[in-house]
Amino acid sequence: MAAVSLLRSATPGRSGLAWRWRLRGAPKHRLAHGSGRHSGVLAGGPAWDCFPLAERALLRVRGPDSAPFLSGLLTNELPLPVPAAGSVPPVASAGYAHFLNVQGRTLYDVILYRVPEHPDQVPTFLLECDSSVLSALQKHLILHKIRRKVKMEPCPELCVWAVLPHAFEEAGGAAPLWEQEGAAILTRDPRTACMGWRLLTQDEGPALVPGGRRGDLRDYHHHRYQQGVPEGVQDLPPGVALPLESNLAFMNGVSFTKGCYIGQELTARTHHMGVIRKRLFPVQLLGPLPADGIAPGTTVLTESGQAAGKYRAGLADVGLALLQSEKIKGPLYIRTARSGRVTLNASVPDWWPTTN
Repeated sequence: MAAVSLLRSATPGRSGLAWRWRLRGAPKHRLAHGSGRHSGVLAGGPAWDCFPLAERALLRVRGPDSAPFLSGLLTNELPLPVPAAGSVPPVASAGYAHFLNVQGRTLYDVILYRVPEHPDQVPTFLLECDSSVLSALQKHLILHKIRRKVKMEPCPELCVWAVLPHAFEEAGGAAPLWEQEGAAILTRDPRTACMGWRLLTQDEGPALVPGGRRGDLRDYHHHRYQQGVPEGVQDLPPGVALPLESNLAFMNGVSFTKGCYIGQELTARTHHMGVIRKRLFPVQLLGPLPADGIAPGTTVLTESGQAAGKYRAGLADVGLALLQSEKIKGPLYIRTARSGRVTLNASVPDWWPTTN
């Protein structure tokens, strides 16, 4: 298998600085990339934690009609193709979006990768989704395929990895070192810079990132919940979650200027009304927790006993709750099964845009 080198390029995109990786045939070697900060092995330990995301799966969508087909189903614009320039090969790109039902509620959250293509190749996309709904997503696409020239198939040969600096707070800074044989995609997580990088590969992630080590998946989810980033069916229950309440706009996952897509009417109306009274907030749980954790859908109460929202999902003492924005500053709590009480502190992530 031919060796490749990956070169970073920074290009302005719809949601700020977008990072891309170019593949080209070359002798195997290492390239260090950064932005004025450390980029490589930290003194005394690994610089990068690589988390295998076995609960995420890939669905390949390809064919002459794949772009317009997906555009009519997704909340966001498709990642733009970047054509080859002379001897420089085309560039992979990624975006974030939801599939909605006709009532405008989320069915599936996906990270969408546009595979580099040459002029003589048909457009190809990889949809990263919760592995438990891979079959359901494929059936959803087949249902709307009609006569489109497009083919959908699982892509089990590629694994999804999250790559984060060992110091999580530096996730928006340096880029990983890279050493690779074979085909792979490495791109910034399109949702927010604090979620680091996404790596699709047939190989072990830590083996491809010098200074990398295999991370504990619980650390990844703990970081994700602290940052208020929902992912998968537990955080975004199909047919229940509303995209704007789930902060889809904050995560660069919706376009309000694109053409029609299924579920657009409610989403666009809510946006233009400018009123979103409830949102998914990251929460910290304080006090003795039940052995089996907090059940999804448990009511969150104010100090006076009024309902403030519902707990959605979490891990240990961190999680997500759908809360009324006007009530997050006051004391909140959850009643447990044995008449216990767990205090809940909601916060606004630093990466959220400033809102009125």
